[in-house]
Amino acid sequence: MRITVFRKLMADEFGPVRGEMVAHDHVLSVLGGRTPDEALEAGVSPKEIWLAVCDAFDVPEQRR
Repeated sequence: MRITVFRKLMADEFGPVRGEMVAHDHVLSVLGGRTPDEALEAGVSPKEIWLAVCDAFDVPEQRR
């Protein structure tokens, strides 16, 4: 998954503003206590980050 696809999925699921807020502000322990943006900067795959966000926010399976 490319970062652009990750950003689109975030915007589609949460709305453009909230999606950016979640990526910037929400710390996930499964990502090593990092936000999605910090995890991206650290080289974690966008797919892994997306699945972590989905788990944290109970995104239904059909939208993952």
